[in-house]
Amino acid sequence: MAATGDDRFELRFWGVRGSIACPGPGTVRYGGNTSCIELRCGPHLIVLDAGTGLRALGNALLDQAPIDADILLTHTHLDHISGLPFFRPAFRAGNRFRLRAGHLQPEYRLEEVLCQMMVEPLFPVPVDIFDAEMRFLDFRAGETLELKPGVTARTAPLNHPNRATGYRIEHGGKALCYVTDTEHEPGRPDEHILGLIQGADLVIYDCTYTDEEFVGCRDWGHSTWQEGVRLCEAADAARLAIFHHDPDHDDAFMDRIAAEAEARRPGTIVAREGLTIAL
Repeated sequence: MAATGDDRFELRFWGVRGSIACPGPGTVRYGGNTSCIELRCGPHLIVLDAGTGLRALGNALLDQAPIDADILLTHTHLDHISGLPFFRPAFRAGNRFRLRAGHLQPEYRLEEVLCQMMVEPLFPVPVDIFDAEMRFLDFRAGETLELKPGVTARTAPLNHPNRATGYRIEHGGKALCYVTDTEHEPGRPDEHILGLIQGADLVIYDCTYTDEEFVGCRDWGHSTWQEGVRLCEAADAARLAIFHHDPDHDDAFMDRIAAEAEARRPGTIVAREGLTIAL
């Protein structure tokens, strides 16, 4: 029976790529936009990352005003925030957004980092052009955030250049984990991640590379789908969603990963734009 009302726990992928958007004939089926996920916890809206997929999500939200939402950022590399200046609901008075990041303190604050992106001559209008109420909230990875009554976000630090944050969203007895932009140490599972994803219903994980590719990509801050499988098995997590696809992995390449992952751990999901999952 489908969940309704306050029991609803559902997500939709609006952007599944890493590093840079890659539209074109080779990425039609899985999508070319960068990281952005819409999450519905009962009546509450949470947005995971603000990559180029945020633009399409914003267009879909326009008729739902007034909008009140939390936008949780893993980090502030451009592929995870570049959709924000094109997020139309942010230009509508009456909407309210809380943008949160756990990787910047003590050196930086989220608001000043976003102001550095939206500044001449890089961008023609500043952050204060937004008409919606925009709150910029910094925390430290490892803290637990009470987002709404009955909606909690546990957090953990990730191994990525300039740091990043993983999230475990808990609602209605279910848990979804969003763990992207992290590099693993071969043969040594990340204890921060294992603790975060223990027993989770769904783990969305940084699967930028294959194990074979990873050998030549050390210190770039990303992981593999095979490591995602290993982590989920070690943490007794129910399902893995392969995410943050390399821009050079076209639809045919992703089909091969999907087949290999299904053979290795049946039920594994390969994220694609438009895919909706109910927990």
